[in-house]
Amino acid sequence: MDTDILNLVGINKSFEGTMVLEDLSLDIKRNEFVTLLGPSGCGKTTTLRIIGGFVTPDSGKVLMDGEDITYMPTEKRPLNTVFQKYALFPHMTVEDNIAFGLRVKKKDEKYIRDKINYALELVNLKGYEKRKPRSLSGGQQQRIAIARAIVNEPKVLLLDEPLGALDLKLRQDMQKELIRLKKELGITFIFVTHDQEEALTMSDKIVVMNQGYIQQIGTPEDIYNEPQNAFVADFIGDANLLSATMIRDELVEINGTKFACVDKGFGENKPVDVVIRPEDMEIRKRGEGIFPAKVSSILFKGVHYEIFAEGIGINWMIHTTEYHEPGMDIDLYVKPFNIQIMNKPESEDEEVNHKE
Repeated sequence: MDTDILNLVGINKSFEGTMVLEDLSLDIKRNEFVTLLGPSGCGKTTTLRIIGGFVTPDSGKVLMDGEDITYMPTEKRPLNTVFQKYALFPHMTVEDNIAFGLRVKKKDEKYIRDKINYALELVNLKGYEKRKPRSLSGGQQQRIAIARAIVNEPKVLLLDEPLGALDLKLRQDMQKELIRLKKELGITFIFVTHDQEEALTMSDKIVVMNQGYIQQIGTPEDIYNEPQNAFVADFIGDANLLSATMIRDELVEINGTKFACVDKGFGENKPVDVVIRPEDMEIRKRGEGIFPAKVSSILFKGVHYEIFAEGIGINWMIHTTEYHEPGMDIDLYVKPFNIQIMNKPESEDEEVNHKE
């Protein structure tokens, strides 16, 4: 069902006089996997804690299924939270940890036993019922924390950087697990991270935040391929981020060289920002491209080489599967639809306070 389950309306929050969230509004649909993404201090965790009822906004509303839950106590909200530090009770067994919330709600023991079995099967930890948390790996503890949350049948599952303490391989495994769980459970996931790869891998929708403002909302493909400003372009993936002049529709000048593009509506002779992804840069023989450059260094990244090339006033980053010797004279070429034009903020305040 493609309807909103959660709406944040005009949320403002400050701590000790410092504004953390300003006039933040966000709509989240039922069964979406939504990621709040941004650097430390951008307000993403505060947003999650306001949704969870751990923090009360100074003004604004939190609506769930149209009901105002802004001041509803955490324990009465139809949601659960999984934290980075899993918060398992060390003196309890796995099954007692999972059953804790159900026993607080005074559910009968048969119901609790059925729920424990269901949850352990869902997170692939059947047979671990009698173990204590300290005997489990980080990934297993994380899955127990998820199991404890889902047995309460929340409408929304909040995840506050739950993969941050895991090593790379385990983190990638758990990304796949979370995607599987979301599909099987059919509930809404709201996930907080500063890791761009996690956001791009798992999300239906990404909310990019910076300094208390939403910078852009979109699918992973939208955010990566069509960044709305320089912050988003620079934060999501590698990018050649350049100042340029929009000569006219479909023609941009970058450091004295004119490039064909597909963007329109920016005006004539207007300053703009341009993003070109490294994988969209093509290396050609001298005289066959549009921007002369010299290879300055090359790094082997496994699936590709990362090449840095010095052009006239620009240091380019290029990703390619072909080796090019440092010192080689080359030309660079970019297809018009791979040049992304963005409005240039007129002030530093405007750059931060960017809204859709």
